Amino acid sequence: MLEPHLPIRYVQYRRRAFEDLPGKAIVETPVSLTVNGEPWLTFLCTPTHLEALAVGFLFNEGVIENMGEVADVRPCAHGDNVDVWLTHAAKRPASWRRTSGCTGGVTSVPPTPASPPDEGPARRTNGFFLPPERVASLIEMLFEAQELYRESGGVHTSALSDGEHLIFAAEDIGRHNTLDKIAGWCLMHDCWPEQRILITTGRISSEMLQKAARMGASIVISRTAPSSLAIQLAEARGITLIGYARRDRFNLYTHPQRIASSQSRTKLAPQSEK
Repeated sequence: MLEPHLPIRYVQYRRRAFEDLPGKAIVETPVSLTVNGEPWLTFLCTPTHLEALAVGFLFNEGVIENMGEVADVRPCAHGDNVDVWLTHAAKRPASWRRTSGCTGGVTSVPPTPASPPDEGPARRTNGFFLPPERVASLIEMLFEAQELYRESGGVHTSALSDGEHLIFAAEDIGRHNTLDKIAGWCLMHDCWPEQRILITTGRISSEMLQKAARMGASIVISRTAPSSLAIQLAEARGITLIGYARRDRFNLYTHPQRIASSQSRTKLAPQSEK
């Protein structure tokens, strides 16, 4: 199997002097996905949790609903391919849409703000409220989970939380891959908390929001900004979207009533919630 980072040497210029230093570089490598013996696509990813990446990708693309549909998932010995065998036939999408994710993510799901029949309303009225102070605590937990980042930098981290603890954290050079790894891990371990919060270091674009919605997240928290289409999708699907989250502040873009205090929930609730 491939290592997630490789030793390097680099020259640093500091205080008017050059210094030769040892370091580590995060690995970006192509890993192909084969479904029922047919090549589907190639991920550009960091080679960790490859089984979860493959299973989570198929789940987030709507190819599977649960692990009962997966007969076997197996990375090859060299770590450059993952074989997934399903209990049913699966048709490879005729075309993949290149997403805005770093390392060139792909999806076959159209970025439509329309809310599917089983999403949106149920999520908007699930009675889940998160104290604003808890957002800072979750960001701190995310930082503590950044093992590969502390080793080499250059990697995104995302985590699933129930509001109190981190259930699972995933790191990858591609932010979209981190959400696929989380989805796959939850499927493989049959571990879906009732309340689902996704925290990420990456920008929230439409494909990130679509994956979060597919995973049933009520709240998505990012260290950086959401795109305009991500905001539209979050509003339509009843997801509370938080950006620029820091230790002492954050921005609320959609459905703020989940974060507001009990005294201000009524005042902040949008018309669709009343």
